[in-house]
Amino acid sequence: MEIFYILICFVLCWLNFVIIDTIFGLPEKPGVLGAKHIGEKIKFIGGDLNGGYFMGNIVCSPDASAGTLLSSIMYYLMGVDGGLLASFFVWIGNRLCADSGYAGTIGALSITLIIYLLSPFINPKYFIVGMVLAILTIQGLEHRFASKLLGKIYRLYKERA
Repeated sequence: MEIFYILICFVLCWLNFVIIDTIFGLPEKPGVLGAKHIGEKIKFIGGDLNGGYFMGNIVCSPDASAGTLLSSIMYYLMGVDGGLLASFFVWIGNRLCADSGYAGTIGALSITLIIYLLSPFINPKYFIVGMVLAILTIQGLEHRFASKLLGKIYRLYKERA
């Protein structure tokens, strides 16, 4: 049963941070120092520039992936208060990075709500594992493929917006 819970949490965490980061424009342009360099490097190795910007923004500033992971951990440790505290810390981190967006804060708040709603059925610890796996699929396995997938998601979103 644990693997089933982990898979559900993985999908929810992945969708939470990818959708929020896409809506907040992480694939559109580098939002913080360093994201442009990472995006260009990923394009140089055969990846997608927009997906590279997405990945660069993830590395350089607390975005929805960081918010989702931190809130999952804090919710597990302290309950709803922990998720809200993590959201506050992510908001402060965005201000320190001079990140004008709120993707990280929204990601932290939304996953706190999702965990709260599902906590009678799924232990919050599975969201931590799910988010680690979600980050691994974007940042840890294969940059070219991940950047192309993120670029496609971004273009689909832009077409529909």
